[in-house]
Amino acid sequence: MAEQVVGSDAEGKLISILKILSESSEPLGSITIARRLAGEGVFLSERAVRYHLRIADERGYTQSAGRDGRMITPKGRQEVKEALAPQHLGFVREKLEMLAYQTTFDPKKRSGRLPINTSLVDKDKFKKALLAMKGAFKAGICVSELVATASEGEKLGAAVVPAGKIGFATVCSVVTNGVLLKSGVPMEFRFGGVLEIRNSKLRRFVAIIDYAGTSVDPSEQFVRAKMTSVDEASRTGSGKILGVFRTILAPAREIFEEKVALLKEVGIGGVYAVGDTSEPLCQIPVALNRIGIVQLGGLNPVAAAVEAGIEIENVAENGLIDFQELHSFWEL
Repeated sequence: MAEQVVGSDAEGKLISILKILSESSEPLGSITIARRLAGEGVFLSERAVRYHLRIADERGYTQSAGRDGRMITPKGRQEVKEALAPQHLGFVREKLEMLAYQTTFDPKKRSGRLPINTSLVDKDKFKKALLAMKGAFKAGICVSELVATASEGEKLGAAVVPAGKIGFATVCSVVTNGVLLKSGVPMEFRFGGVLEIRNSKLRRFVAIIDYAGTSVDPSEQFVRAKMTSVDEASRTGSGKILGVFRTILAPAREIFEEKVALLKEVGIGGVYAVGDTSEPLCQIPVALNRIGIVQLGGLNPVAAAVEAGIEIENVAENGLIDFQELHSFWEL
């Protein structure tokens, strides 16, 4: 794909370098970057890579990790998303499937790695953000009360926290998919949306973005557009929250229920509604011999903070974290 994007222009070469960095969870040096570019049909000398990295540093797309090389910043990830958007239709679905495959978390052993969403908050706004999130966590409008934090320069998932920020990780709903996949049960990723609830009961989706037709995570888009009313929903039981729609084969229902119960025992939930075989759920049609499932979006608590006027940069499905690094939100 890279050779289709870059051509011979400097901006294209810069995007190719950022793409390589975005695909790595570790810092990369210019030699490694040049080697990986060559593997994608883009040939740049080590010196040329260093030149483009200096430009990337100046624009805030990358930051130094010392002798280990460079890490891409959230701003750099956004630049890659926007630059490669035409080539990346369906990219979100592919990313979700990869995260599910990479999940090693075992709820019985309470060990392994699981997917997270990363949110970046200004240091001086972090306490205010936590206060704004309390209602959502208390009302259970979240995948889990387990969270993680990181200071500037530290890594959270696949992102390095920039200067002046605090990283805040929430458990991603894909953890359920990952645990099921390890048991031989794949889930079909349908779409992300804004879910209307009334009197604490599911009503309908009022906005939908199909994973196959987007290069940006739907939850990120809905939060940025302030299309939610998570705080109101947590206080009154009625409002608009982030939700996702997935399906499984009907014969896998028993395994699904078993794994969901095990996840609940370790503080991970997020399954909001389960339909009947081949029957519509929340007005969404379901294929023959499949079961519809509505899950809560992991970014719901963060959406409540954005509703309160706090600027937060979100990176949904931002890599994996070890279960032991998570702790209760209420400890903060």
